[in-house]
Amino acid sequence: MNVAFTPIYRRTSRAARFLGVAAASTAIVLGASSNALACTITEFSAEAQCDGTQGVISVKDVDKSGVEATVSVYLQNNGADAKKVGEKTVKGSKKGTIVTFKEDWAPNAEYRIYVEALPYINGENIKPNLITPATACKTEDTPTPTPTPTPSDSATTPAEESPTPTPSASEGTTAPATVESNAPSPAAGDSNLAETGANSNTGLIAGIAIALVALGGGAVFFGLRRRGAGSR
Repeated sequence: MNVAFTPIYRRTSRAARFLGVAAASTAIVLGASSNALACTITEFSAEAQCDGTQGVISVKDVDKSGVEATVSVYLQNNGADAKKVGEKTVKGSKKGTIVTFKEDWAPNAEYRIYVEALPYINGENIKPNLITPATACKTEDTPTPTPTPTPSDSATTPAEESPTPTPSASEGTTAPATVESNAPSPAAGDSNLAETGANSNTGLIAGIAIALVALGGGAVFFGLRRRGAGSR
């Protein structure tokens, strides 16, 4: 009897081993597929960009499984969170799904991007932290103001282009006053003559002086004649 049942036992053992190998292979395949579909932090990336003149921080999710993830952005200062920029949810795709956060970022600023996608990502940061570009977003061009003419600019205008100035009333009366100042006025002459004694009696005094000189000369002349007559 033992000899009769030996082939059946061997066939059963072989079948069991085959089923075990098949089950193990299936588990490995399923495990690999599960790992391939799992959401990981490596499927997330961040970048600082400019939307016109507005700064934005973009986070891209390329998770093919489409697991919903929560993304939070924090501004860093000396290794600590200075402020929370915002928080949004995203579902990845093979092409990649992007969420943006409006942020007027400064050049060379540092941001921490925190991702949570349970049960696969239990809160992790995108490594390394995001560093913004060295140049800020371009500001709007402002119109250049028209320069206002200064007095120095008007002074350089050629003389022939400017109208001939018309003499004012004060300038018209100044020239005659200057001419008249060269000759003494009657009042001034009278005042000076009165102070020096040269008034209207000058002619009379001169006549008297001439008469006295004539009389003196006559007296000398007659005296000489009489002296000559006496000597004879």
